[in-house]
Amino acid sequence: MERASNKVGPRIDEALKHDTEGLVRGGHATHAEEWKGSEPSGEDQPLATASPNFTPLETEGDGLTPAELELRAELASFIGRAPYPAVRDQVLATLRENRAPDHLIDLAKQLPAGREFQNLQEIWVGVGGRTEDRAS
Repeated sequence: MERASNKVGPRIDEALKHDTEGLVRGGHATHAEEWKGSEPSGEDQPLATASPNFTPLETEGDGLTPAELELRAELASFIGRAPYPAVRDQVLATLRENRAPDHLIDLAKQLPAGREFQNLQEIWVGVGGRTEDRAS
């Protein structure tokens, strides 16, 4: 005999499972409107991670240090899904709008003026960040 203490039936259970499938598979918010998303961590709180199961890759030789990985991730969290291509002033405006810490704004001030950045990786390289080579 199957024991069930669920207040909804199997049909509603399947509908709820379908509704949350995008969130479970994507690992990030599925809201189209930015204001529906969760707020960033407060100054006195640790930064939220994308996934509790995330483990950084082990780096050897030319890989990024844990401090570089953390700085790049922090920069990405405050830039978010900014519209690309973006120039230096747009990146700075996005960081200020998202209330990024001063050290990230100072870092972004190192970006060359007039150059368009197509993605976060180009911004990271533009501020002097190293990239890792991944073996295929």
